Amino acid sequence: MTTETGTDIFEAHRPVLMGVAYPMLGRVADAEDGVQEAWLRWSGADRSEVRDPRGYLVRITSRLAIDRLRQIKARGEAYVGPWLPEPFVTDFADIVADTAERTVLADSVSLAVLVVLESLSPLERAVFVLREAFGHPYAEIAAMLDRAEPAVRQLFGRARRHVDGRRPRYEVDPAQRRDLTERFLAAAADGDLEGLMSLLAPDVRLVGDSGGKSKAPRRILETADKVGRFLVGAAGKGIPDMSFRFLEFNGGPAVLALSGDTPDSVFQLDVCDGRIQAVYIIRNPDKLESLAGL
Repeated sequence: MTTETGTDIFEAHRPVLMGVAYPMLGRVADAEDGVQEAWLRWSGADRSEVRDPRGYLVRITSRLAIDRLRQIKARGEAYVGPWLPEPFVTDFADIVADTAERTVLADSVSLAVLVVLESLSPLERAVFVLREAFGHPYAEIAAMLDRAEPAVRQLFGRARRHVDGRRPRYEVDPAQRRDLTERFLAAAADGDLEGLMSLLAPDVRLVGDSGGKSKAPRRILETADKVGRFLVGAAGKGIPDMSFRFLEFNGGPAVLALSGDTPDSVFQLDVCDGRIQAVYIIRNPDKLESLAGL
């Protein structure tokens, strides 16, 4: 008969803890740092008094993420151009077994939702993630965050209204998104403006995140004409020794563009009613470092 060690227990919950920390922070490195700090606290705790390891670890990780968010907001960190979260390779089979629950979790880490969450307060963001993505009861969240249950309900209601009011419509069907992504790439690579325009919604938006460290639009582009012409022009300039890989980032299909072995950019699309509603391009090299070797 074997007995689980503290390390075994923690490692079994690591995917869940990353699933909590990442949507709260939007940065893979920050989420990993938070999970590592949770490990240090777990390893130093008297585990004989911990009846619910998962709840205990989620509570620690959530509080650490809130503290980190407050530090970021207090410093008022400036960012050059539009901001997008760091791409996060997702495999929710390690977190939840139920397909419907995985769909909800995938939505909570989508680029569109994380951009909206960025405007919430740290507490609102924590409550929204714990309730919306993981379905924790209000009383549990209140205990995790040392808040009264009525206050937690108010925080969630405010966050939910904010997210629902700003969240764009999009389809979560991965097969449809993959198909449109392949057609989108082919049209852009061939310089086929007409074919590209047939895939874009009239009010499509292109959000490019370079952090001022590589070439990408410094403002959000809107309308099919502007987005289509930009993409055809950018594809015409090309990337040296370019290749593409399809992966799952942030709960949906995406494309990793490589220059040789170096990650150059990540493309992901929001799709609704058979048309591309939004194009996200992440080119900030700092946000692509973790993708090297994938």
